[in-house]
Amino acid sequence: MGENRTADGAFRVDVDGATTVEWDVPIEVGDGLELRADVFRPTRPGTYPVILSMGPYGKGLPFQRTYAQAWELMVTKYPEVAEGSSCAYANFETVDPEKWVPDGHVCVRVDARGSGRSPGHLEFFSEREIQDLYECIEWAAAQPWSNGRVGMNGISYLAINQWYVAALRPPHLKAICVWEALADRYRDATYHGGIWTDFTNIFFEAVTASTQYGLGEKGGRNPITGQLICGDETLSDEERAERRADYAGIARQHPFFDEFHRARNPDWSRIEVPVLSAGNWGGQGLHLRGNTLGFEQVASSEKWLEMHDDTHWCHFYTNYGLELQKRFFGHFLKGEDTGWDKQPRVQLRTRHAEGGRIVMRTAGDWPLPETQWTRLHLDAADGSLRPSGVAEASASYDGMQGRLSFSYTTPRAIELAGPVAAKLHVESSTSDADLFLVVRAFEPGGTEIVFQGAIDPNTPIA
Repeated sequence: MGENRTADGAFRVDVDGATTVEWDVPIEVGDGLELRADVFRPTRPGTYPVILSMGPYGKGLPFQRTYAQAWELMVTKYPEVAEGSSCAYANFETVDPEKWVPDGHVCVRVDARGSGRSPGHLEFFSEREIQDLYECIEWAAAQPWSNGRVGMNGISYLAINQWYVAALRPPHLKAICVWEALADRYRDATYHGGIWTDFTNIFFEAVTASTQYGLGEKGGRNPITGQLICGDETLSDEERAERRADYAGIARQHPFFDEFHRARNPDWSRIEVPVLSAGNWGGQGLHLRGNTLGFEQVASSEKWLEMHDDTHWCHFYTNYGLELQKRFFGHFLKGEDTGWDKQPRVQLRTRHAEGGRIVMRTAGDWPLPETQWTRLHLDAADGSLRPSGVAEASASYDGMQGRLSFSYTTPRAIELAGPVAAKLHVESSTSDADLFLVVRAFEPGGTEIVFQGAIDPNTPIA
């Protein structure tokens, strides 16, 4: 492919009207490795702020092909996602350049080390990977099309790594939009409540099977450039296994929150860049605490929390989310009067029981300052929850099939928003036991109230 590359190393340059695309640009990092990036920038001369993302999902792999069902559901429910865009550059969990470049942004997508077209050793969120991200930010700031101000935006993996790199304080990173992240890899992803979750295995296997560098034709080709999505080398399964870390296997060796896990969590005290933290009410397994706790813990004086409903992807791409992101970045990357200086510290799309109604509300902080912290006691005698006056009693159930329920009838309409904790006194006939607690809501007639979650369309409150 070398003979086809431009003077700066790009595979090729396409001028698509007002957008110029530089495909597969090399970015050399500190240890001499060349990462690969696609750059989408305004065709008109000038310098512009940069929206950058780095992930393991293959920058040349179309969203529509990666998660066809999710894409179809999203654009069917929210046609606005595809309006004003050909969606030719749609890529999983990253911004759509056709929605950003016309507004005067450069969009840079980088394949993380060991994935897509970037060679190297694949290790999720490793120190080397985060250092790569730091260096890519500084590279983008120094390019002739850049105004030197870089922001980061993206969902999930492409949000989580923002916490890590922001703690390294790249000089030219000026704002981060952390959309549905996690805060604690132990509690949010690997060991929920101390219980091992298969999510780590599933995620690791999905990425290595579809976008690890070296897949050759098995990784498919970029439908626009014809390049192999996962690099020009074709490696054997054994060779690819040698080029990746078995994070899930290593994590299984650390069932408790020890130094292994502690060292792999963000250092909130070092994050001082402006932050927009956007979480999902229905992302309890992965993408709820990651944003509420992140908002609470970061040292940034300029920080905002947004919480939304619906699926994992939708509102990142809807007009609602797009307008929010553009006002944030317009303020911090362009110095424009977007009204962000009047943005409430907390903005919530509050879910209501009646017919899936969503109501917008704002607040000055999180947890909500007006919260009435309420303690309820589990009454094993009658299965109720009581504010006080519970006598000593016990109740039991079969661990594999049964369950216990404790109910509380609210005397009036209430808003539930904030952290929930339970303290239990339990005796088990086995040497170990896993307890699963669910907070559920019911209509007066007994019908359960469920919501569209990040993935599950029938998600309880918590």
